[in-house]
Amino acid sequence: MPMNSRFSDSLPPHRRPVLVVDDEEQNRVLLRDWLEAHGHLTIEAENGEEALRSAAQAPPDAILLDVSMPGLDGFEVCRRLKGDPRTASIPILMVTALSERDQRLKGIEAGATDFLNKPVDLQDLLLRVRNALQTTQLFNDLKAERERSERLLLNILPESIAERMKRGEVTIADHHPEVSLLVADLAGFTALATHIGPEELVSFLNEIFSEFDLLVKARGLEKVKTMGDSYVVAGGLLVAMPNHAQELASLALEMQAALARFNQQYNMSLRLRVGMSTGPLVSGIIGRTKFAFDLWGETVNTACQLNACAAPGSIQVDEGAYERLCGCFSFSERRALRSGNGVTLEARVLGAAQTAGVFRG
Repeated sequence: MPMNSRFSDSLPPHRRPVLVVDDEEQNRVLLRDWLEAHGHLTIEAENGEEALRSAAQAPPDAILLDVSMPGLDGFEVCRRLKGDPRTASIPILMVTALSERDQRLKGIEAGATDFLNKPVDLQDLLLRVRNALQTTQLFNDLKAERERSERLLLNILPESIAERMKRGEVTIADHHPEVSLLVADLAGFTALATHIGPEELVSFLNEIFSEFDLLVKARGLEKVKTMGDSYVVAGGLLVAMPNHAQELASLALEMQAALARFNQQYNMSLRLRVGMSTGPLVSGIIGRTKFAFDLWGETVNTACQLNACAAPGSIQVDEGAYERLCGCFSFSERRALRSGNGVTLEARVLGAAQTAGVFRG
């Protein structure tokens, strides 16, 4: 049968084949040869069981499925394909000599996308296969876009929070009875910014914070956010962690060691200032078009104030953190500090780890 070239010219090559399922070899050959002559890859299955195995192992872009076959008929094969997450999205074109309305309704109920009547009109075949392949491509594009959106969401939100948003939670706010919070910044970075270009500045900061990210992940802690040259980490926030204070203090020492290596490599003199507090706080999502995960409460305020009045290179902790760390680390004597906004704080400076294995850096 002659084929109008406008149909074949509009069919792009496809990486995945069309699965042709029919127990009659001559029918498979007819469909296979016509499709391949017009740029499509095909694979064949001579019964329902073989079709199910083939589709599960290497999902095709579309399936031409004969209805009347021995063993599993086309309706049952269609139902099983649509019930399997690996193959549920594949368009299925049922090929049938049956024209009764109830048979077509049975096919639609089983999940069929379209129908072809026997004897097959080959021009009709190409049009319907093309439509099925376009459906597959649209589905794949939407799936890829969804995956990109989910990756982006995970870049700005903790995984457990992102999952709650995906499930439809509108207001996400949680009270945490005890969390350890670390707020750090880079002393000397602002002065550095006035002497180097923007690309080099961002590159340096990215290298430092990327190393911090690896240290945070290795200890199972939660990076909350960065702002400027400040870096905020929490322990025991979203994942239960009985020793969150020890892990966070060990992280602070590892961050100092990492920054020392960076200074040596680039001949710089940046110093880390750290404030650390342990206590209750509230976490939640704010924003409607641009989401932000943030923390609030006295524990947050204390950690920020301890950071702000810390000497370069020091790690200051409040009494809540000290009570959980005093058997594992050395400390200075307690002293009263006056923050920039006039608040008096009691703090200690954390020194070396005393317990083997606490600080690995």
